[in-house]
Amino acid sequence: MYCTSGTTVQGAFDPLDRIADVCDKHKLWMHVDACWGGSVLFSKKHKHLMKGIDRANSVAWNPHKMLVAGLQCSAFLLKDTTNLLKQCHSASATYLFQQDKFYDVNLDIGDKSVQCSRKVDCLKLWLMWKAVGSMGLAERVDKAFIHASTAMFLVAKFHYHTCICLCGQPEFVNVCFWFIPLSLRGKEGTEDYQEKLAKVAPIIKERMMKQGTMMVGYQPLGNKVNFFRVIVLSPLLSQKDMDFFLNEIERLGKDL
Repeated sequence: MYCTSGTTVQGAFDPLDRIADVCDKHKLWMHVDACWGGSVLFSKKHKHLMKGIDRANSVAWNPHKMLVAGLQCSAFLLKDTTNLLKQCHSASATYLFQQDKFYDVNLDIGDKSVQCSRKVDCLKLWLMWKAVGSMGLAERVDKAFIHASTAMFLVAKFHYHTCICLCGQPEFVNVCFWFIPLSLRGKEGTEDYQEKLAKVAPIIKERMMKQGTMMVGYQPLGNKVNFFRVIVLSPLLSQKDMDFFLNEIERLGKDL
């Protein structure tokens, strides 16, 4: 069964403990996509979002996302102790992985991956961890949550005079919103409203890139037309940065 911890768009966390109960009952493999949200485990305040992760059979995690490790830094963790990855991927190339070495050949992890000679991603994480420690990584996670709360507050505040609207209350550090220009305000029920709103974000994105002021992504999702998606995770962000961001969105889109 596939579970997510911190979805890419709105940052939702699946109830892992309850899902694990179902998997145990029906003897299902439980995989958790924690690429984005797995790093909350460093935070004492927010690690409850990952409750039940210890019951998963496999977990995917990207320290290059929330912890801001150097790209690329990814991990695939297995509870399995029967060399499952080797059974799946091993080419048993004797010229690469000789079996008569002086150490335990099970330590040759290259023969357990599709790429074989993949770069040593874990070194980036290890060096960063040694540099800032567990407390430093926890601080990065906690700051990201604070920045997200600030961003949500500012978007809600802007809503009253510039009509920047949240797409929903995020559980994580993803803040999604539309900018609704003056020409569309109060016209939500009109036939072509969604079509016109969908064109707003791409135009603002084009303007910000051509003027060189920002580069912020947008996307649609289901029945939600193009909206801006901001992930406020950098430990270098400040209140001033977020004020500038929303003011710039308004400036670039006020004439649409």
